[in-house]
Amino acid sequence: MKSFLLAFVLLALASSLASAFDPSPLQDFCVAVDDPLHGVFVNGKFCKDPKLAKAGDFYFSVKMPGDTNNPVGSNVSAVNVAQIPGLNTLGISAARIDFAPFGQNPPHTHPRATEILVVLEGTLLVGFVTSNPNNTLISKVVNKGDVFVFPIGLIHFQFNIGKTNAVAFAGLSSQNPGVITIANAVFGSDPAIDPGFLAKAFQLDKGVVEDLQKKSWMDSN
Repeated sequence: MKSFLLAFVLLALASSLASAFDPSPLQDFCVAVDDPLHGVFVNGKFCKDPKLAKAGDFYFSVKMPGDTNNPVGSNVSAVNVAQIPGLNTLGISAARIDFAPFGQNPPHTHPRATEILVVLEGTLLVGFVTSNPNNTLISKVVNKGDVFVFPIGLIHFQFNIGKTNAVAFAGLSSQNPGVITIANAVFGSDPAIDPGFLAKAFQLDKGVVEDLQKKSWMDSN
């Protein structure tokens, strides 16, 4: 009986861990389509008839640099299921990240994906912070051809420390990894979080918090 209960507990734990990530597909592909009448609902999207799939369902181009003329000096060109319908159920996505000199991809997190970053041009300072209670910063300067990994759910960042433009590509372990930019979420929420509460949480003057909340957070990535 004890062995049965132990096996049951282990199976339950394994099932909970498996459900934390994108489910494995049960077919070759499941091209997403906005057609509830003729599609099959799978993993948040309707699937078109596989016989109607075409090359365009699996293609998207990010060869053009993104516009970095914004407050943070970077641009993230996402390549997820919204851009490539054929990614539906496949559990991966990507992004091109362009940086102006001294531009940054501000501290953010992907709630549903681990990220692996490949530097194509330039020099970046990258890093992530571990969870409470240690909050350890793990950081490194990476150059062209270097690869760095950001574990799922942890706050991380990239900063172009060079005097020239930089480009990186990221692979993510979800068709729709999500992104939460910390500053945008905390100071740019709608409706706004009570400034008195944030002042105490961040040990700041209430006026500083109110000034931060007045900024146009939607202009950043």
